[in-house]
Amino acid sequence: MTKFPRAVVAALLIASPLVAFAATPNVQITEWMYNGNDATGECIEFTNLGNSAVDFSGWSFDDSSRAAGSVSLSAFGMVAAGQSVILTEAQASDFRAAWGLTDSVKVIGGNSNNLGRSDEINLYNAGGQLVDRLTYSDQTFVGTVRAQNASGNPVTLAELASSTVTTGWVLAEAGDRYGSRASTLSDLGNPGQFVLAAVPEPSGYAMFAAGLLMIGGLARRQSK
Repeated sequence: MTKFPRAVVAALLIASPLVAFAATPNVQITEWMYNGNDATGECIEFTNLGNSAVDFSGWSFDDSSRAAGSVSLSAFGMVAAGQSVILTEAQASDFRAAWGLTDSVKVIGGNSNNLGRSDEINLYNAGGQLVDRLTYSDQTFVGTVRAQNASGNPVTLAELASSTVTTGWVLAEAGDRYGSRASTLSDLGNPGQFVLAAVPEPSGYAMFAAGLLMIGGLARRQSK
């Protein structure tokens, strides 16, 4: 049995979490508006922050009732790395027209699980496992945004780690860093694009590659 030196073991320990991260879909809730000037204003944006495409077949959404399978997201199909998709209560065509979106932005319309001022956004995978959750309420979480007529957006990617809204979410403003604009109904947001996305994560994969190279070099040295 080959016995690896401590340096090899340490490299494996460093690399193993990176392998697990790379293999796990990283889809996050990146924008939401619970109410607008019209039904077209209510929307949720999901973004694939991983380094490979994710198949949304069997995935679903629910609000505070937390029931996987409530609203099917299968129609999104394959969602590419860095791609954002939209769920809205409006008809998809009306939503596209209101926000000036092209067909390249995937939109599922007709969501009947409407969001309230204090509510939850729950994303489930095909196995019914929770992928991401955002619990929000400007009344419960003092100092957080009320996403009415303007969408909520995270200031940094770190805000996405919390399952509850934080004061690190801000309301969209025309011409802001997110590329927000007014819809034809005067709501403010940037649905279909997430400018904070950094896909893939070069530093993580560089560390992983370096670890593998070190393991290979040390293993070859041991075999001599």
